[in-house]
Amino acid sequence: MRSDLLKDGITRLPHRSLLKALGITDSEMKKPFIAVVSAESDYIPGHMHLGEIAQAVKDGIRNAGGVPFGFNTIGVCDGLAMNHKGMRYSLASRELITDSIEVMLTAHPLDGAVFIPNCDKIVPAMILAAARLNIPSIFVSGGPMSPGRVRGRRVGLSENFEVVGKYADGKVSDEELREWENKSCPTCGSCSGMYTANSMNCLTEAAGLALPFNGTEPAVNSARRRLAKETGERIIELVREDIRPLDIITRRNMLNALAVDMAIGASSNTVLHLLAIAHEAKADISIDDIDAMSRKIPQLSKLNPASSIFIEDMNEVGGIQAVMHELSKKGLIDGDALTVTGTQRDRLEKAAYADGTVIHDIETPIRADGGIAILKGNLAPEGAVVKQGAVKPEMMDFTGTAKVFEGEQEAYDAVLNGGIVPGDVVVIRYEGPKGGPGMPEMLSPTAAIAGKGLDGTVALITDGRFSGASRGASVGHISPEAAEGGLIAFVENGDKIHIDIPNRSIELLVPEDEIAKRREKGILPPKPLTGYIKRYAMHVRNASVGAVFKD
Repeated sequence: MRSDLLKDGITRLPHRSLLKALGITDSEMKKPFIAVVSAESDYIPGHMHLGEIAQAVKDGIRNAGGVPFGFNTIGVCDGLAMNHKGMRYSLASRELITDSIEVMLTAHPLDGAVFIPNCDKIVPAMILAAARLNIPSIFVSGGPMSPGRVRGRRVGLSENFEVVGKYADGKVSDEELREWENKSCPTCGSCSGMYTANSMNCLTEAAGLALPFNGTEPAVNSARRRLAKETGERIIELVREDIRPLDIITRRNMLNALAVDMAIGASSNTVLHLLAIAHEAKADISIDDIDAMSRKIPQLSKLNPASSIFIEDMNEVGGIQAVMHELSKKGLIDGDALTVTGTQRDRLEKAAYADGTVIHDIETPIRADGGIAILKGNLAPEGAVVKQGAVKPEMMDFTGTAKVFEGEQEAYDAVLNGGIVPGDVVVIRYEGPKGGPGMPEMLSPTAAIAGKGLDGTVALITDGRFSGASRGASVGHISPEAAEGGLIAFVENGDKIHIDIPNRSIELLVPEDEIAKRREKGILPPKPLTGYIKRYAMHVRNASVGAVFKD
């Protein structure tokens, strides 16, 4: 066993003495040692209860004859980090979390690991670490938050951001504003819609790294605690069977995850994270594969923020396994791919059928192609991403007039103060992985646009990214980014921009000779930076390859 490096033989007497200082007994020395890696913290709603989940995992490990060892990682709540300097550290935290787990589990070699994430960057970071270390591993998230209820309707976090725009227009009273503040986020868990955290937890399940219902079982349910206990029990079997992450994170399962990604209309951030995971696992997935899957996988589900259906509703009708079962009817799931519990086919034999409302039948999908689209054109020769499942029909093919902003706050202020009008394309640049740095999310401006009722007449494009809670004609991840000299750096106020989502195109309608003249002026100098974010900007690559570090 890997943990024998800590406990076996005469030369490990000092090591055993330290383990006994922890209370480890002679009989426990003979059992598998399992890491329980949790993102628990006191100020992230998605993480506040992870201590309970970790305890259930530990109980399961002991039930199955193992010895658990817990430690915690850092984690950024994108909601709390939104629209200020902290958001620049959110995506950047992904690499820190991965590296810190590598440090802990290399310095203290154990036989397997259970990973307990629950929010945006923590899920992919832990998958990256599992792939890098390649010891038997399994995942169980903390589960989604229940939706709030304001004035008779269920709501999620995304509507909170939109209410700010409505308030600026005088459409919401102070009393109602207070009600939104108090009632929209009623429980622990990852925010209640198909935002990035829930998207990634669902895709972890779809890729075979977690047990069924990992992505959808609500945080407050006792079934979530039972799932955690069963996960703790299962890791001991994975250790004994020597099933490792790289046996599961293959091209076949990455394509399975992408199929589900498209079918559930997941967050556009999944593109970044799946590319990064494929890079770490050498699973041979590119942005062109994502485009190909987008074109052939139908969208079967549309959840909040794109509708009034929530992830707890999907759980009630069979969860991600029901989605995969429906896709498998057309051969869109590779049933022979391995999971932490047999093959995908083994799992789907027990899956529910589509209910027809939350999860549509594959013969009558919501749309014939996927919920995410990859756009290319002179503005994004290396690709851009739009959550097309959350775009209004009238905005699917849109030509508008550019209004250019050198950063998010300037654009947000313009929206709130009436500076954006129907027919505009809001251009927010120098917010990419290098230029931001950290590729901050643009939820505040997109939510303000929606809150002001402009999401049917105004588009927004950026080399930054969007929250899974964003909706509307919001095109992000434009690559190359402005800081690399991408064409978005040379857009000027008044330029025409054509966004054609059905034909996967985004074009700046400016003659080539004029573009050449603008390029002679060069790009803006880098922002003054210090500390980790400076090192991050020096090493990160652009969004088209998942914002991974240079090799």
